[in-house]
Amino acid sequence: MPGRTPPPFVLAMAIVLALCGAALLVGGVWLLTQGGSAYYLIASVLLLVTAILLYRRKPEALAVYALLVLGTLIWALYEVGFDWWPLAARGDVVFVLGGLLLLPWVTRELGRRSVADALDGRSFTPPSPLHGAGAILSGSLVVAMAVAVTSWFVDLHRIEGELPGVRTRLSGDAQGIPAGEWQAYGRTLAGQRWSPLADITPANVTDLEEVWHFHTGDLPQPGDPTETTFQVTPLKIGERLYLCTPHQSVIALNATTGQEVWRYDPRVQGELALQHLTCRGLAYQPPGASNGGNASAEAANAGAPQASAESASAPAGTASELSAQGGLTASQARGQSGAQTGGAPAQEGAGSADPGLPVAAANSQTAVCDAKLFMPTADGRLIALDPETGHVCSNFGGGDGQLDLWNRMPNVNPGSYYSTSPPVVADNLVIVGGTVLDNVSTAEASGVIRAFDISTGELVWNWDSGNPDQTAPIPEGQTYTPNSPNSWSIMSADPALGMVYVPLGNQPPDQWGANRSETVERYSSSVVALDIRTGQVRWHFQTVHHDLWDYDVPSQPSLIDLPINGETVPALVQPTKQGEVFVLDRRTGTPVLPVREKPAPGGAVAPDRTAPTQPVSQVSFDPAPLREKDMWGATMFDQLLCRIAFHSYRYDGRYTPPSLEGSIIYPGNFGVFNWGSVAVDPQRGVLFGTPAHLAFLSTLVPRPQDKTLVVNQTQPEGALPALNENFGAPYAVKLRPFTSVLGLPCQSPPWGHVAGVDLTTGEIAWMHKNGTVRDSAPFPMIPFRMGVPNLGGPVMTAGGVAFLSGTLDQYVRGYDVTSGEELWRSRLPAGGQSTPMTYRGADGRQYLLVVAGGHGSLGTKRGDSVIAYALPGR
Repeated sequence: MPGRTPPPFVLAMAIVLALCGAALLVGGVWLLTQGGSAYYLIASVLLLVTAILLYRRKPEALAVYALLVLGTLIWALYEVGFDWWPLAARGDVVFVLGGLLLLPWVTRELGRRSVADALDGRSFTPPSPLHGAGAILSGSLVVAMAVAVTSWFVDLHRIEGELPGVRTRLSGDAQGIPAGEWQAYGRTLAGQRWSPLADITPANVTDLEEVWHFHTGDLPQPGDPTETTFQVTPLKIGERLYLCTPHQSVIALNATTGQEVWRYDPRVQGELALQHLTCRGLAYQPPGASNGGNASAEAANAGAPQASAESASAPAGTASELSAQGGLTASQARGQSGAQTGGAPAQEGAGSADPGLPVAAANSQTAVCDAKLFMPTADGRLIALDPETGHVCSNFGGGDGQLDLWNRMPNVNPGSYYSTSPPVVADNLVIVGGTVLDNVSTAEASGVIRAFDISTGELVWNWDSGNPDQTAPIPEGQTYTPNSPNSWSIMSADPALGMVYVPLGNQPPDQWGANRSETVERYSSSVVALDIRTGQVRWHFQTVHHDLWDYDVPSQPSLIDLPINGETVPALVQPTKQGEVFVLDRRTGTPVLPVREKPAPGGAVAPDRTAPTQPVSQVSFDPAPLREKDMWGATMFDQLLCRIAFHSYRYDGRYTPPSLEGSIIYPGNFGVFNWGSVAVDPQRGVLFGTPAHLAFLSTLVPRPQDKTLVVNQTQPEGALPALNENFGAPYAVKLRPFTSVLGLPCQSPPWGHVAGVDLTTGEIAWMHKNGTVRDSAPFPMIPFRMGVPNLGGPVMTAGGVAFLSGTLDQYVRGYDVTSGEELWRSRLPAGGQSTPMTYRGADGRQYLLVVAGGHGSLGTKRGDSVIAYALPGR
């Protein structure tokens, strides 16, 4: 007969079960007191009973544990159904421990032969996987495995369907540029990210192969900000590609061979107060542009004294009412009326050109340029280059070859303002926005939009959302409005309608809005249509009222003509961080697809407020509100902690305001959509998008009115800013993803999808989870297809294929646009957080171009690769 003390393996199992039970007991009681699930408390009792019985070597331990397995299974199915990843988090530990209990080192040590059995000569058979209590446990595990296997073939998050085919056939050069070229960030000023090339199709995309691979040599350097990223979408003009790198070099390549033609270094000055270090692209002026500077300036000055076209007749009412009336052309936020008076008086030294700026023409060879490339730099310049040679254009910027974007700016602090995105070139103007530091202070540069004569660099107009009616160049001695909402993303333009479309952010600090002016409130987080010639507002549409969530309008608006109700409507498609995709008439800003106002949570920290309603589009990727059962983890233990955390933070659904105790912001400011925007097909009237759903935490932290750090432990290195301190505001802010102790999201996957939308009806035709955790898990994991976030945009082609490289795993993928099925993928050497593009080479082949350089904030692998793919040569 076995002795009283269990053998080592049984003892070890008993200790493990007891520890697990104790942990669940403490956490389960805590969760139950917060109104959470009672499962963990019940499970803790069963684990502790099993541990005691196992220590006493009782076969009944296996039966009690079988009850835990079956109870866990029933509870899990009740909460999440046949959804594999939530099921796995609930049952993985239970299943593994159950399997260990069936090992012979345990089962053969359980039970003992009684005295009566010995006297009667009866033998004793210990439990086994097929006998006694062991069989009961085996049966429960088999049932659990059957449920798990079934869930592998069920996708509760998948929408199946097909997008319509071609509705309107366009010629290859219908958009004003050769079919094989890519002359602007989104290929054209319309920002469609669609190419008329059709060589690559769903039938042959699997034959794509790497043709050439270029390394820029631009790698991480000491002193870089965390968010140093290679986000460029190159241009293809003639037989050359043009791109910029994170550290601001401009490179020209042979588009067919990938060989370097020339390289330009702008010699950006030393220490900068950078939050981001990136360059999303260049802008191009074709040869032959006339010098319209004087005429444009006269037009701007002639219109300057007048009120904006919008302000004279902006209707009032809710979005749903105005949509029904066909008159939604103005913001629905409170305090629409009233404009701030002229620019603020200049402080001593404010608004002057930064004396430390290098002069492009003094540090490079120069040329008289007909065509031009425009490169915005991290030290606040706009440099014009000759596309043929890479030389600085001496016939721009008064001979310097550059513009000083710090001119007339308040709060000059090199690096705290610059244009991370390419400018827009339209109507003989180069139109420039810029980013300002988020959540650093209330004394930042202005978010002014400026238009310069494309030939001379003369300032033609300026539109400052803090002083919106004065669009003629402000006089010397004045500065633009400090801290006004800025446009850090990519603008679009419709020269035929004479409008440039500006995606606008909100005023920093993002999470505190008590001190915002009525004028700032009117334009914050809006898409604004400006007259190209004068800069005056033609219309605007506000996507978030009184934004407290950093829900900037992050994406380039996409312009597309849609067949609706027998008419062709010139539309604008605007994706947003909060998941709404607004489809507007780009002539007036009125919704093409319905928009309604939905009540939103209140209760902001006084004296701040929240808007009573927020706009919701017919095309919405707003995720379902989080519930406790949506909490996730790699194991039942970190899932339990996420459940407790869920109840400890404030959460009232989307638009829960930031709070002192901490609020769950879902979706978070990572955005359902971000700067990568979407791709739209003008022939089919459809959209290809990459919605992501991640929750963040936002906690306001009271701060003194000085430079004391309250959310940062130490002052950042060099000139880098102390992010989220909000100097000058009453509160700093702590921002972070809502993750478990293991670094995994606390919400269940999938976190990222690809989706197809019919823009004529607003129907989401299909949506599939996209991407694996191969390169992003905090510990080694099998690269399951879980659906991971994406940062970077898609591209579509007339061949019916879409391409995407921005998922957190290092792949570029090709999809069937009609069904959304993934057809092809290729491994990348680094993170592909950029937007691919496509063009025709000199050899007649269609090329796919992907930039893979990684993203510092996302932690994807850094690199310096530019890779071209094509079908095998004929």
